[in-house]
Amino acid sequence: MGERRTQAERDAMTVEIGYALVSSAVLAALTFAAASAPALLLFDLGRTARTVVLGLATAAAVLAFVARVVHVLWRFPRREGRRLDGPAPAPDRAGHSGSADSAT
Repeated sequence: MGERRTQAERDAMTVEIGYALVSSAVLAALTFAAASAPALLLFDLGRTARTVVLGLATAAAVLAFVARVVHVLWRFPRREGRRLDGPAPAPDRAGHSGSADSAT
């Protein structure tokens, strides 16, 4: 079993989830508008074409929403290797001496 999370960690995760949802909703709305507005406002479409355009715009908006949520939450620091309140630890560079001439 894992350790219990601190209140700060729970608060940080709550804020991150809220940010992910709000920014994803904004991105989805912009994606829907960008995909549907030009076709619906500039061209005189029939009923079938209008339905297809709205369906494609909706699918693009859903895809943008999901991709943004996954992207934001995937980058959120995890307990195993990174601290929530400090900088990320240096990557493990095993096998490297750090000198420039060792690469030759």
